[in-house]
Amino acid sequence: MNSFTNSTLLITGGTGSFGYTALKHFLNTDVGEIRIFSRDEKKQDDMRHELQVCYPDKASKVKFYIGDVRNPQSVHDAMPGVDFIFHAAALKQVPACEFFPMEAVQTNVEGTNNVLHAAIEAGVKRVVCLSTDKAAYPINAMGTSKAMMEHVVRANARVAAERGDTVICCTRYGNVMCSRGSVIPLFIEQIKNHHPITITNPDMTRFLMNLDEAVELVRFAFEHGNPGDLFIQKADASTIGTLAKAVQKLFGDTGTQIIGTRHGEKLYETLMTREERLRSEDMGNYYRVSADNRDLNYDKYYIDGQVVTEADEAYTSHNTNLLDVNQTIDKIRTTDYVQEEIKAVKK
Repeated sequence: MNSFTNSTLLITGGTGSFGYTALKHFLNTDVGEIRIFSRDEKKQDDMRHELQVCYPDKASKVKFYIGDVRNPQSVHDAMPGVDFIFHAAALKQVPACEFFPMEAVQTNVEGTNNVLHAAIEAGVKRVVCLSTDKAAYPINAMGTSKAMMEHVVRANARVAAERGDTVICCTRYGNVMCSRGSVIPLFIEQIKNHHPITITNPDMTRFLMNLDEAVELVRFAFEHGNPGDLFIQKADASTIGTLAKAVQKLFGDTGTQIIGTRHGEKLYETLMTREERLRSEDMGNYYRVSADNRDLNYDKYYIDGQVVTEADEAYTSHNTNLLDVNQTIDKIRTTDYVQEEIKAVKK
């Protein structure tokens, strides 16, 4: 990662699951400074102490900034000297955003706009913003706010490209296993308490990726991104029923209880829409979706027309590679959280 030599990296939402994993990835590189920007001083203090214990030789690289992406001034205050940004700050819980949609708008849409404006003004070299599969054909408030976030990213990327300094691009990925508030830790906790695990719909499918893969996707976007690009990792998926069986085979079968779909949930997730597939590029383990660079002069499009507007199908958790129970076990065992829980059971 020669690009990061002696550079300053800012991670918004840096005390979250992605931020902590990204921090561990970059601590052992020759990056000069890593700034953790978040609004939770307790999580920052916990992270600071953990770094001092686990990474005593590297802890001084990490600087902590209390702030909120909703507050433009706090974002500006963290920006001087920053070379690169991973923008991970977000409200991500689907039911919470469903009941408080304006909170999702203020963090995911306005907060992103604040970060990108500050980055452009400060001359930051590259910004990678993190989005979600729920932004593709959104049906809930969280997905809708993230879809709007992606539009904000593209609009700011266009402005930055015209100035010729800051490159802004975006990543979109599916469920990150064992991230804060996700279903696998819930299943494990229910089993440990001898309760049946609660399943919304066993036929529901979800993409599966671990936190290290999420960081690698962001790093790939950093290295290959053009203004406004969207990067998507090819990902396996499983049904929720299969995922539940996999967790039970590892930690014990306490039974299941079907509780029905929660507010704003889909039967399956979409990582790339039919419309996006038309302008996508297969890059091996990833897809690049180039930005639509048309301007506001639509006269020529009305005259010439556009014959094909969408591909045959979207890229979804229903039509990707579906894992069976044993394959799902292998997949979830790649997470640190599951490995630690397995060790705890064996003690």
